[in-house]
Amino acid sequence: MDTRLSEEIKRLTALGLHRRCVEGDLARVAGLTLEINRLKKERNAVVCAHVYQTPDIILGIGDLVGDSYKLADDCRRTEADAIVFCGVHFMAETAKILNHSKKVYVPSSNAGCSLSEGITAADVRQLKAEHPGLPVVTYINTSAEVKAESDCIVTSANAEKILRRMYERHKAVIFVPDRFMGLNLARALGKIPGKDIFLWKSSCVVHERFQPELIDVYRKKYPGLVALAHAECPSELIKAVDFMGGTGDMMRYVESTNAAAYLLVTECGFGELAKLRFPEKNFIAMCRLCPYMKSITLESVLALLKDPAPREVLVPEAVAAKAKVAIDRMFELAAG
Repeated sequence: MDTRLSEEIKRLTALGLHRRCVEGDLARVAGLTLEINRLKKERNAVVCAHVYQTPDIILGIGDLVGDSYKLADDCRRTEADAIVFCGVHFMAETAKILNHSKKVYVPSSNAGCSLSEGITAADVRQLKAEHPGLPVVTYINTSAEVKAESDCIVTSANAEKILRRMYERHKAVIFVPDRFMGLNLARALGKIPGKDIFLWKSSCVVHERFQPELIDVYRKKYPGLVALAHAECPSELIKAVDFMGGTGDMMRYVESTNAAAYLLVTECGFGELAKLRFPEKNFIAMCRLCPYMKSITLESVLALLKDPAPREVLVPEAVAAKAKVAIDRMFELAAG
C-alpha cells in the first residue's frame, strides 16, 4: 500500500471514522480525502462543512465546521482564495456575500433548501406593504435576494437573543420564513402571532415531519433521557422536549451535561457527529435525512476541485451589498 494512503487511513482512524458512518471501506475514503486535501492546497481553498454533512466530509476534509452562524462568521475571517461550501446553496451564497472578491463553490446542483425555496423577495416586499414600518427579521435559510429585502438576519443559535433586542425598539416584527420557528420563538418571548409577530408559511422538510407523541415513547423506554430538538420543529414537539436550540447550542448542551441518554431531534448528520465527538455518551436515534445536504459527497467535492467553474456561486453585487447590511446587523446584535 502507498505510504501516503497508509498514513491517511491512520489519520481517519484516529478521528474515529473506522467505527461508523463511512460508506465503503476506509481505504476508498482515504484515497478520496487524500486527493481532495492535496487539491485544496494547490488552489488555496478552504472547505466549510455544516454539521449535517457526513462524518467523512466533516472530519476528512472539513477546515471550518459548524452551524450556519459559526460558518458565516468563520468565512468572514478566512484568507483562502476559494471557499468550497459543503452545505446548501443559501449557505454558499452567504459566504459569497461576506467575501465578494473570493470564489465560492457548492459541490452539488441539488443542494437546495425547502425554507429558502418557500419565499421570494417579492413575498417579503408584499409583507412589508401589509405591515408598513415593521422590521423584517429573516432566518438565514433564505436566498440572497430575500436577505437583501431584510433588516436583520438570524440563525437558530441567535434568533431569540436578536428578537429580544428588536422588541426593545419595535412593538412588532415580521419574521420569515419558518412558521414553526416563528411560533416557537413567539412562545419563548411571550409574543402573540398575528399581533406582535407576523409569520410566513414555509417549513423545513426534515423538521416538520417529527412526531411529538414519540417523545413520551422514548422517555418510557429510556429512563433519564434528555430530549433536545431543533427550533425548526413543530411547536407541539418543542413543548415535549427539554431543550430547544440550534445545532451549536445542542452540541454544547451535550458536552456540558451527563444524561443517561440523549435524544437529538434534528437531521441525522448531527447525531453522527455527536456520537464521534462523545463516544462515551448514549445517543438515541430520532432523526431524518436532509436530501439536499446528503447530495454532497466526497466524490462531488473532488469533481468540483478538478473543474470548479460549473459549481461557482454568484450573487449580483447590488444584491450582495444590501444583503450584507442585514447580515452585519446580525453579527452586531448577536455580539452585543
